[in-house]
Amino acid sequence: MEATVTTANNEKTWGGGNEPMGASYGKLMMWFFIVSDALTFSGFLAAYGFSRFKFIETWPLADEVFTHFPFLHGVSAPMYYVALMTFILIFSSVTMVLAVDAGHQMKKDKVALYMFLTIIGGMIFVGSQAWEWKNFIKGEYGAVETSGGSLLQFVDKEGHRVALEDFAATLPVEREQLSRDKGKWFMDESAIPTYTVAEVQAGFKAHPEVLVRIEKLNKDKKKVILSREESLARLDQAKIVIEGANLTHNEYGSKLFADFFFFITGFHGFHVFSGIVINIIIFFNVLLGTYEKRGSYEMVEKVGLYWHFVDLVWVFVFTFFYLV
Repeated sequence: MEATVTTANNEKTWGGGNEPMGASYGKLMMWFFIVSDALTFSGFLAAYGFSRFKFIETWPLADEVFTHFPFLHGVSAPMYYVALMTFILIFSSVTMVLAVDAGHQMKKDKVALYMFLTIIGGMIFVGSQAWEWKNFIKGEYGAVETSGGSLLQFVDKEGHRVALEDFAATLPVEREQLSRDKGKWFMDESAIPTYTVAEVQAGFKAHPEVLVRIEKLNKDKKKVILSREESLARLDQAKIVIEGANLTHNEYGSKLFADFFFFITGFHGFHVFSGIVINIIIFFNVLLGTYEKRGSYEMVEKVGLYWHFVDLVWVFVFTFFYLV
């Protein structure tokens, strides 16, 4: 019986005949990156979920926070624009799939067209996120924070939110923003609010139809509205007027909500922006015929994996922040 002799393979490890799972080196490395990044996002969302359920009674209601829609000022459209953003991003995944499929068929013009549509979809999404951030930071109604850290919002007798500008008085008081050259220990402060605590208190007393709503939820999962007497007593403890949200104050509810919102949506937005930049580079390479000359559009497929991952992550972010 003859002995079987195995000859040495002089090809590179990823020479084409021994690719693990049939994936090239570049595609396998992209999968490694996606898995590691998925673990990072999982940790962020797990921390968000833990914090939310720990402070469930004071957590803001998404239907009351994300109510804006472009060019519809004053119209309450809860979650409509966020749903539109999500649809646009998911649709960009469809165009990316079509670009990859066109690449397999070596159809340069179709690859360029679908890549262009994917880039446009990503740009619309990032621009929408920036617009959403602007409204979140600016705020809509305003609130008051007490010396104990509780948040007081204002509603009418039917429970509808009332903005500070609708009832706050105007008192002849001069205010000056603290700057580093005038503050102690070179401290400064953010932009001063439109109204002072005294103006809010005076206006509240002059409008008996306005009541205070605290941030805690009752058994019906609605914010607790205080009686007129309780509202006056609680408002006497007011310390600062809050307009909008930032890393230290939040007119919508728990400060942690704003912290997580800025961090997680910002981190995801950075991924989308990075994907747009990479897609633009690949798009120009397609136009120049780079991949046509190579005889393969694998680069389009690799960036497609990244884009699908970014879209999938947004589905989870959307679910955690806006739906649950």
